[in-house]
Amino acid sequence: MSAPFHPDEDGALVASATAGFARAHARHVELVEDPLHLLARRRDPRRRVGLVSGGGSGHEPLHAGFLGVGMLDAVAPGQVFASPHNRQVYAASRAAAGPDGVVHVVKNYTGDRINFAIAAERLRLDGIEVRRVLVDDDVATDSEETATGRRGTAATVVVEKLLGAAADRGAGLEELAGLGQAVAAASRSLAVASRAQTAGAGGGPAFELAADELEYGVGIHGERAATTIPRPPRTELLRRMLDDLLAALPPSRDGDGGVLLVVNGLGGTTSLELYSLFDEVTALLGAAGAPVHGSLVGTYVAALDMAGFSLTLTRLEPGWSELWQAPADTPSLTRLPVDDPEVTP
Repeated sequence: MSAPFHPDEDGALVASATAGFARAHARHVELVEDPLHLLARRRDPRRRVGLVSGGGSGHEPLHAGFLGVGMLDAVAPGQVFASPHNRQVYAASRAAAGPDGVVHVVKNYTGDRINFAIAAERLRLDGIEVRRVLVDDDVATDSEETATGRRGTAATVVVEKLLGAAADRGAGLEELAGLGQAVAAASRSLAVASRAQTAGAGGGPAFELAADELEYGVGIHGERAATTIPRPPRTELLRRMLDDLLAALPPSRDGDGGVLLVVNGLGGTTSLELYSLFDEVTALLGAAGAPVHGSLVGTYVAALDMAGFSLTLTRLEPGWSELWQAPADTPSLTRLPVDDPEVTP
């Protein structure tokens, strides 16, 4: 991301990019400019609960790319790496709420938690029931020294997909909240980077790494990892990442040990590289007794133009595979054509 296009202080880039996204995906998305939020144009009539998410820009296609049938109803985008204002979350939630209320999918960052909580209190005063699903999947911040706990990262996509499928089957508020928390608890992610994202002021990398170094456990907001390691051979790196992830996952409850796998680019990694990683990771997981029963490969949760990738594993429970494969029709994730005549504009 070159310096001339970095967002300026008044947020002009985010506003323009959001408008451009809505224009490019007008079949799926409606733009509301003040307060800024995006709405899905279509939803399954069986849906009783609205699903709302949001967070800082710079992570595209998260979250707006997942607006539509089978996933989210509304999204509140903040400035780059910054939480949306509670007014945005409130307005998005009012528009998206179903007869049984709304579920907020919130990544575990202080600003997001505060602003979604304020919006939830306002919604309850309006008589709208609200539940929160907190996503906290980042293994690198699973430490007593981390005051806020594990960060929320790429498992957010898994949570949004499974909740969307369940909502389209008519699941109620408490059922969805319970499912979301169970999916989050069964998910862990870990990210590495060989080059930082471009900083705004000078156009150079936000932090420096030598050619033979790797940040192990980097964050999606450009945070440096707690550990900088000598860059290992790829297979050695993947084994280390998978060992850490599998050790952090809950045990299998159905005896199979199967997982969902997301191989996610951080913005500066090519599809060629990501598919090669996926090929090796699936083989390593199979050998470790954790067969892959569903997957995503691509850039779904970016950190601007950071060169790196993350791995997300979700330990499957009964029925989750069916939710994962259920139809979805969004700008950035499609599961089978959605030709149900009952799904109306």
